[in-house]
Amino acid sequence: MLSFADRLDARARAVDSLLCVGLDPHASDLPVATADAARAFCLGLIQATAPYAAAFKPNAAFFEALGAEGAKALKDVIDAVPEGIPVILDAKRGDIGSTSAAYATAAFDVLDADAITVSPYLGSDGVLPFLARSDRGAFILCRTSNEGGADIQDQTVRDDAGASRRVYELVADLANSWNKHNNVGLVVGATKPDELAAVRARCPSLWILAPGVGAQGGSLEDAVSAGVRADGLGLLVNVSRGISRAADPAAAAKDYVEQIRAARAGRQALAPVDRVADGLLRLGCVRFGTFTLKSGLTSPIYLDLRRLVGDSELLGEVAVAYGRVLKNIQYDVLAPLPYAALPIGTAVALHLRQPMVYPRREAKAYGTKASVEGLFEVGQTALVLDDLATTGDSKVEGIEKLQSVGLKVSDVVVLIDRESGATEAMSAVGVTMHAVYKISDLLARWEAQGAVSAEQAADVRAFLAATRPSPA
Repeated sequence: MLSFADRLDARARAVDSLLCVGLDPHASDLPVATADAARAFCLGLIQATAPYAAAFKPNAAFFEALGAEGAKALKDVIDAVPEGIPVILDAKRGDIGSTSAAYATAAFDVLDADAITVSPYLGSDGVLPFLARSDRGAFILCRTSNEGGADIQDQTVRDDAGASRRVYELVADLANSWNKHNNVGLVVGATKPDELAAVRARCPSLWILAPGVGAQGGSLEDAVSAGVRADGLGLLVNVSRGISRAADPAAAAKDYVEQIRAARAGRQALAPVDRVADGLLRLGCVRFGTFTLKSGLTSPIYLDLRRLVGDSELLGEVAVAYGRVLKNIQYDVLAPLPYAALPIGTAVALHLRQPMVYPRREAKAYGTKASVEGLFEVGQTALVLDDLATTGDSKVEGIEKLQSVGLKVSDVVVLIDRESGATEAMSAVGVTMHAVYKISDLLARWEAQGAVSAEQAADVRAFLAATRPSPA
C-alpha cells in the first residue's frame, strides 16, 4: 500500500500540478445557506477543477455550521472527488489521545478523507493517532497564514541544552521525528515566505500545504520559490476564493496551475550555483555585522559553512555545484580537509560516486597510526576539497600529509574564495586553486538582489582589500 505522501507525489506528477483547490462554501457565496446549496456549490467546483487539482481541501467548519445535513453534505462532497485525487479535510483537530483517535476515525473511516489538518498544541499524544495508518496523512499547523499566528508561533523557546528556536521551528523539527510512515505534512502560510523557506530548510522532504494565495495576499511566486522541494514537488498551493469566486472556475484553476508551473520552471532554471548562493544567505552561512575573527581582526562579514549540515537539500545542491567544477579536473580520489569540509566532501563523493580519503588533523597514536584515512594507492592523485580559502595556510598542512603517504596533489577546490591570497599561496607550492564562488561575485549578486545593502557590500570590499596581502 502506498503511503499518503507517495500518493500525493503520484497525483502531482500525473497532472503536473501543485494546486490544492479549497472547497469553502461561505454563506455569502450560496443562494441560500443550506446544506443542499453548499453541496451543489462544491460539486460544481470539483467538476470544473478536477483536471487541474493535485488535491482538494474541504473546510469542515462551513459544513458543520449547517447542522446535521451539513455533515451529510460534507460526506457527499468528499465522495464526489474523483479517484486518485487526495482529499485533505481542513478541520484542525487535536486533543488527548483517545479523542484524537476518535477524530481520526471520523475523518478517515466515516468521511473517507485522505488527510486532515491537525493542531500540534497537545504534542505527540494529540498528533500520533492521525498518523497510525501510512495511507492516511496529517498536515500539522506550523506557521499559519493569519497575522495572529505570530502571538505563539513566533515566540522563542529554549531546549535543555540552551539552544533557541521559534515555536514554528520546533513544530517543524517534531514533524520530522513523527514522520515514521511517510504521511506527515505541514501547514505554512504563503503569506510568510521567509518562514516557509526556513521550514523547508528544516524539512527538506515533507509536503507543505501553503494557504493564503489570492484573497489573503500571499505571493504564488514567492511561495513556490521558498517552498518546493529539490524535485520540484512537496508544496501544495491552496487557492479557495480565487477560484470559487471567479467567473470561470475551470479557467481560473488552469491559470493558477500555469502560474505554478512557470514559478517552478523559474526556480529550477537557476543554475545550481545560483541556488546555493541564495541558500547560503537563507541558512545563515553568511552573516553581516561586526564579528571578531580567530585572527583577532574585526570583520563586517562572517562565513560559517558548518551550518550546511543542517540542511540536506542545500548540502546536496552544494555537491552539485562542486561537481560542475570537478568535471574539468583529473583526479583519482577526493580528499576533503577536516573538519568543515568533511560533510561537504562526503556529499560530493556520494553525488559523483567517487572514492574519498581525508588527512587527519592528528595522526593516530594507536592501531595503524594512520595520518590519512581511506583506501588509496601510492601514486594516485588526490583532489583536495575545502569549504573556504583565505590565505591558503591551512591547506598546506593537509596537502603535505597527503603527499607524505605517496599521494599527488595538484588541485584544490573550495566553495568560496575570500580572495585574500590563497590562490597565490597555492600556486607557490605548485597547486592550482579553483573556487565555485569568489566572494566578490557573491557580493555583487546579493547586492543586485537587494539582499545586501550597498553600504554592507562596500564595508566588506574595503575589509577584504585592507587584509589582502601585498604582492611580493
